[in-house]
Amino acid sequence: MKIFSLAVLLLLLFAFVYPVTDSEQKSTAYKPDDSSMVLQSADGGQSWQDISEGLPGGQLEGNLFVNDRGFYLRTGHHIYHNKSNNVTPFWEKEIFPDESSNIAPGRSGMFAYNYHLGQFRQKINGSGEWSPIYQNFTLKGIIDIFETEAGTVFIVCDRGRGLFRSADNGKNWKEVTRGVWKMVESNGVLMASSVNGIIRSSDDGQTWETVVSEGGVGIGISPIDGGFAAITFNTRTKTRRVRASYDGGKTWLAIDAGLPPSMNITSIIQVGDQFFCGHPDGIYRSSNKGKTWTLLVPSIEGKVFHLSVSGNVIYAIPSAGGC
Repeated sequence: MKIFSLAVLLLLLFAFVYPVTDSEQKSTAYKPDDSSMVLQSADGGQSWQDISEGLPGGQLEGNLFVNDRGFYLRTGHHIYHNKSNNVTPFWEKEIFPDESSNIAPGRSGMFAYNYHLGQFRQKINGSGEWSPIYQNFTLKGIIDIFETEAGTVFIVCDRGRGLFRSADNGKNWKEVTRGVWKMVESNGVLMASSVNGIIRSSDDGQTWETVVSEGGVGIGISPIDGGFAAITFNTRTKTRRVRASYDGGKTWLAIDAGLPPSMNITSIIQVGDQFFCGHPDGIYRSSNKGKTWTLLVPSIEGKVFHLSVSGNVIYAIPSAGGC
């Protein structure tokens, strides 16, 4: 695994850290621009650091995910990894065998899959070899793969082809529902964003029920303390709504009364006792479970921050649109 040179590490060591005041007024302490591809905060949003140095090109291209090991980006023939517990942020880089494949986290190691062809592979933690898996799964248009804490694997297919489940290490697959985009898990409960809104399963994904539906689709879903937070599209108001559940996704309450209405809210996460929301105006924070919100970081013109969390570290990525 290649480690960056001392010169690059020194540049990162002296990278600017931008403070943000905790005020109900719009913050002007940090004015990001197009060069800020990845921002990081390790202090609950009080300060934000541009950790883009060392990544290729002028924008993020490829696919990425964040888990308890940090931030992973696949672009071209390389995977870049930033560990969330690094005192000084830097990127480890390794060769990736197929630039047309995507990556996803797994319990025992990272998955790779090709959207058009499938071609699933896995790299076990601590090894450098990608091994073929799930070779009997022949459907195409793969948009995600998800593994539960119990080891059940789900493959999400595009164009209404369904969500497929295997509880025997990929020997057998069964379609359990359709129209799913993104899955998460908390305390044994599975939740997913779908074409029908937000759906829930309490039996390891064998059956699913719609729990949030406003006539539109489910935009995003994330685990929070005691439950989940979700973003849905309301066809009546033509806005994206933000809600939270503290009973495993059974019942939901609105937490967006203090947020400006928008069609392009991207993400909702929790860090400690605080919520963070990616909004066209910028990054908002709430310290009272969504009753009021403070704008921490103003937006880049025409872009919206997508937020992810690894431990207590927040990653923010500006991108066009609100998808």
